[in-house]
Amino acid sequence: MRARLAILMSQQTVLIRAIVMKNKPAEMLAVSPKGTVPVLVLGTGSSTQLIDESLDIMLWALNLSDPDNLLYAEDAKALPEMLTIINENDQQFKPNLERYKRARRFHGEDEEECRLQCEPFIQALEQRLSQQAFLMGATPSLLDFALLPFVRQYSRVNRQHYRDSSYTHLQHWLKQHLQSQLFAKAMLQYPVWLETGKENRLGKG
Repeated sequence: MRARLAILMSQQTVLIRAIVMKNKPAEMLAVSPKGTVPVLVLGTGSSTQLIDESLDIMLWALNLSDPDNLLYAEDAKALPEMLTIINENDQQFKPNLERYKRARRFHGEDEEECRLQCEPFIQALEQRLSQQAFLMGATPSLLDFALLPFVRQYSRVNRQHYRDSSYTHLQHWLKQHLQSQLFAKAMLQYPVWLETGKENRLGKG
């Protein structure tokens, strides 16, 4: 989702081949053997370039065009700060979130413990948002869109607990994003490429 968001925000255009992870196309595995999504293929033949990390796709798109200044270009310290927090999300919060989701799904006795492991990161985001409208300041940034999918997942694990929590600023921030046209476009479901043979256009044009 975050790769799609950045592509839309940067006004780039890509063709999407939607897949089912349980049935990965041979063409995908040929270019990206690790078999994860998203996979962005640029160019053809000997000039082909592969980007198969969502954050790298975001940076590729926004370095081409950043009309909403998501990179906070005027502040040299902003991008390193954003990348540090994104790395914490990807390396620490995300694994904790997966354990929390699994515990909830399978009614594990460690659900509460798993949730508590997620809390410090969520609390830090709440603290930021108590001081400003978005995670880096008064306007959205790369950080907001890079973390959005994972905060959304967190909010859905135990909806009642999330609704009853004291994370009022985070709740407002998330609701604002989820109700946007941008989010709706990014979440659009496409026909599976192996079933239809059709590519679908995402982005400008």
